[in-house]
Amino acid sequence: MFSADAEALIDVPYGGSLRAGFPSPAQDYTSDAINLGKILVRDNETTFYARVEGNSMCDAGICDGDLVVIDKSLEASEGDIVAAFIDGEFTLKRFHLDEQEGCAWLMPANADFKPIKVTEENNFLIWGVMTFCIRRFHE
Repeated sequence: MFSADAEALIDVPYGGSLRAGFPSPAQDYTSDAINLGKILVRDNETTFYARVEGNSMCDAGICDGDLVVIDKSLEASEGDIVAAFIDGEFTLKRFHLDEQEGCAWLMPANADFKPIKVTEENNFLIWGVMTFCIRRFHE
């Protein structure tokens, strides 16, 4: 995992919105700028980047090689995608609290993978909550 720094990224030109449905009339290029670091990073001290390895979350749109932004200051809620440390390994999964069974589950988003049951016997920590996923589409 890599530390994130909102100030480290430079301002880039912002061309406005793009419709993903029906095309809209062409707009002139705008000269506004955005700083991606300030969008992706709420707090330099608690935000980290990590590279995804594997396909257990591909049905949630998170694929092998993607870069995810993790915020350690956020408390995990039902359904959040979390970076979790369990029994000596880090994993990225959807968090589910099962009050009936008195345990938590780390849920994959790929039918080829099994959910991970978390009980008091596990060495378990939610390390942070995923806030963004970044994917490269072209080399």
